[in-house]
Amino acid sequence: QVQLVESGGGLVQAGGSLRLSCAASGSISRINAMGWYRQAPGKQRELVAVITSLGSTNYDESVKGRFTISRENAKNTVYLQMNSLKPEDTAVYYCYANWGLGVFLNFWGQGTQVTVSS
Repeated sequence: QVQLVESGGGLVQAGGSLRLSCAASGSISRINAMGWYRQAPGKQRELVAVITSLGSTNYDESVKGRFTISRENAKNTVYLQMNSLKPEDTAVYYCYANWGLGVFLNFWGQGTQVTVSS
């Protein structure tokens, strides 16, 4: 089992920056990848960015060049640096961890609200 605790959301003006953090605990040795999804009101949850245990990253096209995902292994923490924020980035951001070997599970954080005002 893996527990994920997020922090760093808030209200920011368009063009501003925020950094989200996600700290993992529990059986972290079998985490294959961690990342962030977001869900805006009335929309489906969508993948924002992911980083694998080998350090490979992938981003949704809408955030490429603006968001950066990184990790700090010593703290078992993944970060999402969000720059040049737009009102359309407003959503609840969820940290997730893909875990397992052979059988895979996804674990989720509680979500953190990001609101970008125009």
